[in-house]
Amino acid sequence: MRERPTIEVPAGLEEEYYQINPDILQSFNKFRPPLNIYRFIENVCRIAPYYKVGDRLSKEQTEELADLVGQGLIFVSRADHAVYVKHISYQLDLVLLDKHLTETEIADIFQIALTRRMEDFLDQPVRIVYEKVQEDILVLTEYVWEDFHRAKALAKRMHTTHSLAKHAVNCGLMGLHLFLACHSPAFREGKTARSSMDRLVIGLFLHDLGMTRVPPMIRDKDKPLTPDETQKIRGHTLAGYEMLARLDVKYTEIEQCVSEHHERLDGSGYPQKLSAGHISDIGQLAAVVDSYCAMITKRPYAPALEPMAAAKRLIDDNKRYSLEVVKQLVGLLAGGK
Repeated sequence: MRERPTIEVPAGLEEEYYQINPDILQSFNKFRPPLNIYRFIENVCRIAPYYKVGDRLSKEQTEELADLVGQGLIFVSRADHAVYVKHISYQLDLVLLDKHLTETEIADIFQIALTRRMEDFLDQPVRIVYEKVQEDILVLTEYVWEDFHRAKALAKRMHTTHSLAKHAVNCGLMGLHLFLACHSPAFREGKTARSSMDRLVIGLFLHDLGMTRVPPMIRDKDKPLTPDETQKIRGHTLAGYEMLARLDVKYTEIEQCVSEHHERLDGSGYPQKLSAGHISDIGQLAAVVDSYCAMITKRPYAPALEPMAAAKRLIDDNKRYSLEVVKQLVGLLAGGK
């Protein structure tokens, strides 16, 4: 990020406006920026309109605008937050450059961008689209790596209705928050590598990849499944594992998320009916995250539960789910971390 001169702005200004970063400006349409732009007038300490959406900047104005941005004198209105969020969501790495966005605003951007990216990937799960998913998820983990507390705001951006893409995003954001709650001491002591976190989060986003091989009429059915339909649903973990191989994605953490998120400690899960001692730590975390995120969204066959009610179900089912992981989840929901 290029440094800009510090300017004295009136108290409360940043509650209504925030500065445009030079890199953000370059991402706009050069002659027709997507939102209203304001200039800070230093000698009177006030904000004045500079450009209105629908107008067209001249070549001279674009040069002047770039110079004013470099001086730190150009602002956008937080009232245009929705437009700004949508714009940056198409170039997600810009969130790492703009230091004037709040954590809440950045969480909005990640949710929108990652949901759109997962919709594209789950509609067309091929290598070239996967690489775009990976690129955006690595922006997410880089953002959180700078400050683990940022995961809290992200985990509050849960979709409330179900789709494959929305469920993937919910699991990725909540799973990242939960993973850090369970493992941040190991990071501080240097016992856990950053790459492990990256791969785990990718795995959480991709864990239901195999569901793309299940017909929508079965996935979205609002009545009890037939034995044959149940078998097709249960085949999604193996299908997902095979799809990872075709995508040439061969990281253990990702494979464990995809293949073990339906395994249960008492051996009642699938596909391998693994039991405690044979399910990886990542598989146990993915199981909790997958079940929790499913329960808090409205699905065709079940209403959404309140977060604590969903967590309580997992606690009551501690013979099948890791009690340690679920307790961490409850602590996060209670605001303890």
